[in-house]
Formats: sequence, structure tokens, C-alpha cells
Amino acid sequence: MSRFTRRQLLSAGLGTAAMGLLSGCATPGIRSVNTAPVLAPAASGEKITLTYWCWLKDAQKVADIWNASHPQVQVEVVWIPGGNAGGYQKLYSALAAGGGPDLAQVEMRSLPEFMLVNGLVDVARYGAQDYAHLYDQTLWGQVSFSGGVYGIPQDSGPMAMFYQPAVLDQVGGTNPGTWDEWAALARELRKKDVYLDCFPLGDASVFTAFAAQAGASWLRPEEDGWVINMTDDATMKVARFFDQAIDEDLVQTAFGAYSPGWFAAAAKGTIASVVSGSWGDALIEGVSGGSGKWRVAPMPTWDGSGFGSSYLGGSTAAILANSKHPREALEFAVWMTTSREGIDAEITNSGIGWSPSPDFIGTPRQAPSEFFGGQSYHQEIFVPAARQQNEDWSWWPVTQQSFNILSDGFRKKASGTSLVDSVAAAEQQIMTVFRNKGLSIRKEAS
Repeated sequence: MSRFTRRQLLSAGLGTAAMGLLSGCATPGIRSVNTAPVLAPAASGEKITLTYWCWLKDAQKVADIWNASHPQVQVEVVWIPGGNAGGYQKLYSALAAGGGPDLAQVEMRSLPEFMLVNGLVDVARYGAQDYAHLYDQTLWGQVSFSGGVYGIPQDSGPMAMFYQPAVLDQVGGTNPGTWDEWAALARELRKKDVYLDCFPLGDASVFTAFAAQAGASWLRPEEDGWVINMTDDATMKVARFFDQAIDEDLVQTAFGAYSPGWFAAAAKGTIASVVSGSWGDALIEGVSGGSGKWRVAPMPTWDGSGFGSSYLGGSTAAILANSKHPREALEFAVWMTTSREGIDAEITNSGIGWSPSPDFIGTPRQAPSEFFGGQSYHQEIFVPAARQQNEDWSWWPVTQQSFNILSDGFRKKASGTSLVDSVAAAEQQIMTVFRNKGLSIRKEAS
């Protein structure tokens, strides 16, 4: 995992005017909150109220448990739309106006963009490193930059394969251990007019997760700017694989996982499986008549190379720059994401993804699942999956714009443009985006 400074994010000499271009709004101020004096804790006996903006449902019920035992530090939750669906724009606007909440839900992949606008408190200044041992170290690496900590891991999505055994049995198949075995099984299922899975051309995050599993690491910061390599062997292997899968009609591209079309096909047995994040289990339970018909297996691997799993999704509880009480906000964030009562409350009320604590997956996830045929899949599949991750993967500024570029290219597959060519073209466009925003970037030498 690359550790980089805010200076590296900006590249040497880049001023705050260029920072504002990255978020589409003015920066919160010339002076970074992280160069200002550390704020003192609330005075003894002083009652304070923290605000927490997030898109988790019923998160106030989680905060109420904290509130009952912390009368001097109360937390009020405000619901916002999910990230790029409007939530981030609200946060950027509030920051630019000198306001905003004490804490906010920010996806791990979006932290660098908030850092670029001086939007986040480096909570290492308030003792966050004292809690590092409580978290999965891969996730802690996703929030740590050159000695600073810019978010507290809240949940993640280690990946696995959810499948219907009875559908695979139609061709005498079993859950595949490798992607080559996956392709062979998909070919047999097509003879029965069944697709093994979808490939979403409009959502590059899935392809990105597959590439990370294969061992890719697309961007990294160095002192003189960013280095990009999206045409490495691992990425090209994944692109060629799914080019062939699409060309052979082995994957459904007319709709994506968890869409209305997907639910209908899954209920009919014409979609056999989905490789997805751990949070997919709750969505799969919405398949009509699906109880007892689904199981979970490890994610297929790239012929023994790469990693056993990958992450799809993942959020943090980040402390925003204009908070007057970052120390207390950090304490709440750590309680919510590591204590047994906090994790259980988040699962029960908000349906969070995988717990960031390596020592406690949550009480509701320890029992066998009736829907998944009595399988204790959280313990059997996702505990090891969370430990089989690509630690060298790190996120970069303008991640969402990069995904949009890649998705636009993938949509051209129907008109004959290969995924391989789209990835190469996207790399060039992403380099242009960086340079247009005043960020230094170069292609890694082969």
C-alpha cells in the first residue's frame, strides 16, 4: 500500500487554486486544518453535540446507543444521498461555506479527493494510531497516508461467489476454483440457456476489483507526481478474459447484478451466480423463492496467481475539516466501528458491509444462515477472503471520473471496441484529466 503525502497528491508546487478545480467548488480555506494547532478536548462538564452525515439507514438508532452512555457527547445523524448520488456535493458545498458536519460517511476510494480540498482532519493528530491494532490492516492502509490517518474504516466488501447449486447441477458442475474453470462452466451452462453471471459494462468498479485481485496497481504517487500503469500484465489478462467471455456470450451484459432484470433471471434460474461483495447476501435474499437455494464459495482465482479475493465497496467515518470537536468525533467513530455493541447495531439497523474489525464480524453473522441452506458462510468464506487482499492497491484523485471514462469505453464493446483497447484509451484520457487539473502524471516505463 502506497503511503503518500498531501504534497504528493497535489504534486510539487501546486497551489490551492488548482485544488478547488478537483472538487468543483472553492476550497475550505488557504490554511489546512492539519497545520493549525491541535484542538483541545471539550471542557470537563461541557455538553457537546456532534453531527454525522451518512447514507446508512437508521443510523440514528446506532448513535442512540452511544448517546445513552455518553451524556456529555451526543451524536445527531443527518441522512444524505449516497456518495456520488448527491451526498458528496452536499459535503463539498458545506465545506466551502465553512460548515458541514463533524463526521461523514466517505468511501475509501473518495478520501484522496476530499484530502485535495483540505476537507479532512488528519486524526493521527488526535491519537488515531493508538487504535490501528483494532482494524484490519489492509483497510487501515486504505485510510493512512504518510503517517496521517484521514478516515476510520467503517465497512468493506470482500468478494466471493454466490451461486445456486441446483442450477450448476444441470451440467454436473461445481463452484469453480479458478477463472478458467469459471469459463468452462459458463460454456456448459449456455447450452442450457443459462448465464453463469453478468458483466456490467456500465460499472467499471467491478472490472477494477477483478484487476486488483489479479495483482494490478494502477496508480501510485511519487515525489515528482503520479505514475500510472493500467496496461500491466494483470489488467490486460483480465481484460482479455472478459473480452473473450463477452464474445462467446458467456456473460449477460443486458443488465447488471441486482437490477430488476437480474432478480427476475435469478428467480427463474437463468442466472446461476454472482461474484460480488459480502454485502450482496442481503440483496440476494430478495430473490423470489430463493431461500435455501443459494450458497457461497470463494471467489475464483486467476490460475493460482494474484490474490484470493478483492474488495468491492468500502466506507469510512471521516472527520471533516470544520469540526470543532475532532477528538470526540474520533472517539465516537472508533466506538461505532470496533465495539461489539457498535458493530452489532450497525449490522442490525443499517445493514453495513463487512466489519473492519478482524476480531469481531458481528453477532448476527456468526450463526448459520437459513436462506443460504444453513451455511455459516461468513466464517467459512468471508473471514479468509478479508485476509486475501491486494495490499498494494491504493486510490487516487478523480477516481470517480476515471471510472466514468472506463465505463464509457466499455459500453463501446457492443460496437466492436475491445475491453483491452478501452483500458488503454482510458489510461490516456485519465492522464489528460490529471494534467488538466494541474497534477503531474507519467506513464510507468515498461
